[in-house]
Amino acid sequence: MLPADLAPMAAPALTPWGMYLAADVVVKGVMIALAVASLATWTVLLAKGWELARQARALRLARSVLLSAPSLPVAGGEPALQQNIAAAMLDAARTELHLSQELDHREGIKERVASRLERLELETARNQRRGIGVLASIGAVAPFVGLFGTVWGIMNSFIGIAHSNTTNLAVVAPGIAEALLATALGLVAAIPAVLVYNHFTRVLAGLRGLLGDLSAAVQQLVSRDLDRAARRAPTGTLRAVN
Repeated sequence: MLPADLAPMAAPALTPWGMYLAADVVVKGVMIALAVASLATWTVLLAKGWELARQARALRLARSVLLSAPSLPVAGGEPALQQNIAAAMLDAARTELHLSQELDHREGIKERVASRLERLELETARNQRRGIGVLASIGAVAPFVGLFGTVWGIMNSFIGIAHSNTTNLAVVAPGIAEALLATALGLVAAIPAVLVYNHFTRVLAGLRGLLGDLSAAVQQLVSRDLDRAARRAPTGTLRAVN
């Protein structure tokens, strides 16, 4: 016959919710933190996935328009070129051509345009990666947080065994199960985070390629316009460009 103060230890139902309710306050805190981390993973997947997919569509459309354009488009022209990075790249190219129009030599103009576009690429890539780093942190830390909850819970179970002077499995099993649930939640939070992070790494690599294609298309148009200007003005003046 178990003492009355041990009866509640055998009562909790061995369900995830029941084990959570019966868990130690530290283990509860670990479980809540892991649940929040898991929610963050799925939130990033949905929000960032939609954002990057929208950007990919815009980049593909802008690239298609630029590759078929005979010269650098004017501001306020094609709607596909009036959004985000495409508009910024075209504005950077037009600005450099405008600032260089009084020069009598063309050397260095293409390099300066390429430098401006490269900085825009890097800035856009940094913005695209924003919010994804948290997935790597969750994937790396969540298993250890869950393990901490497990160790703490099992330690409390052993303390309970010592106080009760019994090794009856019906008495000690709930506490150990509660502790192991923390490890399970750590894996539930970590595994999707790692998979989503790897997915976004591949998506970002594809977007970086699209940014490179867009930059190359702008540079090709600049080079073409400079060659036209040089043909019209053999002395090398750039006043006809822009």
